Amino acid sequence: MSWLLATVSASIGKKQCMALSGLALCGFLVAHLSGNFLIFLGPEKFNAYAHFLESHPLLIPAEIGLAFLFLVHIGLAARVTRENWAARPHGYAVKATEGGRSLASGTMWLSGLITLVFLVLHLIHFKFVADDAKMDLHKLVVTTFHSLPYVVWYVFAVCVLGLHVGHGLKSAFRSLGLEHPKYTLALLWLSRLFGVAIAIGYASIPIWAYFFTRTLA
Repeated sequence: MSWLLATVSASIGKKQCMALSGLALCGFLVAHLSGNFLIFLGPEKFNAYAHFLESHPLLIPAEIGLAFLFLVHIGLAARVTRENWAARPHGYAVKATEGGRSLASGTMWLSGLITLVFLVLHLIHFKFVADDAKMDLHKLVVTTFHSLPYVVWYVFAVCVLGLHVGHGLKSAFRSLGLEHPKYTLALLWLSRLFGVAIAIGYASIPIWAYFFTRTLA
């Protein structure tokens, strides 16, 4: 146990643990998006999928594990960010785009905060709802996304999420020592494409619902 505490206490150890939790959360994003895509197949398949998840005996353990991953990732991210700010109290003397820094890397704390707010509101709206709404989740989703302000917010939030995970994935590879001159560029583009795919994938659902479905009575 002492070696674990020593590892987490070290700067590189915190970054590696944050990288591992981030990779696990990226896996969840892909799995969750895959299930959400069933909405394009109609209410029967999508509601059947939602009912399968709600009635699965491993749902609660999975949700506890997922919540633990989020808390670990958020806690480590907050600590690493605070340590980085403490080490650079006067900021950078050069522009943020120089020295390998970018919009995504310079705003990771902000994109993470926006993503956290989005997650809480998303859970309130789609997870913690009445049982009758859960029985027809397809109707709830379509009805919700016929509100233009909510669609705009959702698309904005998932674009921020894509920016966050795109840079986060690249950082995770670096923290875990997976970068190499031979394929660093490939990992960079893989990370960027992953972020873009996440943003487009999640944004496609509210856009489709708003423009290509009718309000369900």
